Amino acid sequence: MGLLKRIFSFTKPYKKTLYTTMALSVALAGLSVLRPLLIQTSVDTYIQKHLLTGLIWMCVLQLAALLLESALRFWFAYRANWLGQTSVNDMRKEVFRKILHQHLSFYDRTPIGILTTRTINDIEAVNDIFSEGIISITADLLTIIAIIITMIIINWKLTLICLIPFPLLVIATYWFKESVNKSFQRVRNAVAHLNAFAQEHLTGMYLVQAFAAEKREAGKFDEINKEHRDANIKGIFAYSVFFPIVEIILAISLGLLVWFGAKSMLNYQSTHMTAGVIISFVMYLNLLFRPLRMMADKFNTLQMGMIAGDRIFTILDSKEYLHNNGSYQPQRIIGDVEFKNVHFSYKPGVPVLKGISFKLEHGKTMAVVGHTGAGKTSIISILNRLYEIQEGSILIDNRDLNEYDMYSLREHVGIVLQDVFLFSGTIYENITLRNTDIPLSKVQEVAKMLGIHDFIMRLPGDYNFNVMERGATLSQGQRQLLSFARALLYDPSILILDEATSSVDSESEQLIQHAIDTLIKGRTSVVIAHRLSTIRKADRIIVMEQGQIIESGSHSSLISKKGTYYDLYTAVEKQVEKQNVEVL
Repeated sequence: MGLLKRIFSFTKPYKKTLYTTMALSVALAGLSVLRPLLIQTSVDTYIQKHLLTGLIWMCVLQLAALLLESALRFWFAYRANWLGQTSVNDMRKEVFRKILHQHLSFYDRTPIGILTTRTINDIEAVNDIFSEGIISITADLLTIIAIIITMIIINWKLTLICLIPFPLLVIATYWFKESVNKSFQRVRNAVAHLNAFAQEHLTGMYLVQAFAAEKREAGKFDEINKEHRDANIKGIFAYSVFFPIVEIILAISLGLLVWFGAKSMLNYQSTHMTAGVIISFVMYLNLLFRPLRMMADKFNTLQMGMIAGDRIFTILDSKEYLHNNGSYQPQRIIGDVEFKNVHFSYKPGVPVLKGISFKLEHGKTMAVVGHTGAGKTSIISILNRLYEIQEGSILIDNRDLNEYDMYSLREHVGIVLQDVFLFSGTIYENITLRNTDIPLSKVQEVAKMLGIHDFIMRLPGDYNFNVMERGATLSQGQRQLLSFARALLYDPSILILDEATSSVDSESEQLIQHAIDTLIKGRTSVVIAHRLSTIRKADRIIVMEQGQIIESGSHSSLISKKGTYYDLYTAVEKQVEKQNVEVL
């Protein structure tokens, strides 16, 4: 009940509609017994006595009751579905806002396809609670109660006779509910696995095809898809068995009705047994079995909605979001950066950074070098609070990072990552991140400053060129240039730059180098350096190894030491010379 109460808490802004649907369910329960009563009266009072005028009026009343019931049933269905769609719309927005603010470590271990399922499929299942679940079940229960009470009032003996097969219906309903519930759970899990698998492999299709893994991955997909099919078939089997059983039980009830009613009338055993009573009971039984047919299905829908709701609230209740406890919102950051004995790990007990300390004055550039896995990327990941550190402190302008309002801080820290991500849309939308407040003239000004305006203008549609998902229509060098423009557009005081390592054409090489020089000019820059020119120009270089700083200083001082940096730099220099020779 606690979970159902939480789900219905999303209907609070729409209480009027909720109360309206509940009132309509009561009204429909009352109207459901009216037409059979009118038919009973028509047969016993007006047809048998040949009262034509009264019969006409009874027909008019029946038509009016039918029209009224149809109108109310339409309004009930419409408002119940409107309530569901509106409530889950609010729920989906809240879930997505929660996902947007989750800690990045949450995404490190949660497949994107699972989150897609939670945001779309599971929330749609919650909508069924409103359209086919608790409200619809309540309306059906009220209808069943109203019908049974009316039948008992008319003829309690005949009612008991007609309800003799009901224990069989209860047993069949219980079996159906349990079978469908198990299959639905399997289907939900299979859908989540299908979404996760498909999203992961569509994103990594380049690797799948590059390593000729199509057949192997298709086999894995077939296994997951087979589980989804088998789960659905089991549910289909339950439906195929249950509905014929209900029809058989209804037929038995109707047979008992005819047998007992006809026997009573022929033997004159009851003055209350008339043709009108028998006809009305036939209608009542059909009206009674109609909701009973769907009751088990609706209970399963309610249960699956509850399961989906529980999964959704697991996300909403997650505490793995970055706490924005800071309040300092400076108009401008000077750019002094200091790390004091910083310890950081992605997983408890597996340290990545071990006691990192350094100072970087504003306007200076610090290059970070080291072997893969040394902790270079971790330094830039914690500088703008993408991850939280476990020990030590990070200061910007002599203020602890946690004192800053997180969103204000990130407005002053620009970041260009090695793996450039572009959204489907135009170049203009990707540079501005769909911020419509930024005019095209401002974007063009930044592009000209970086020297990439001409390259954009050569594309079909220039700034309206559609880059497609992940920038598939652009080269890696072009994607990186757009990410530079994205960073410079917001004029950050601190720049975090992870240079690309992949080979690019000579034109992009020159543009990228010019863009880097333009970006870091006058800004505090922390650069994971792969290019010799950037390394040489850095005011300070720190050398990382196994999460620690083992060397620090200028390019010339570190070369003179002939230590780890000297070996790294020499290896890079030889690689560049080799590439130049191959090009020549």
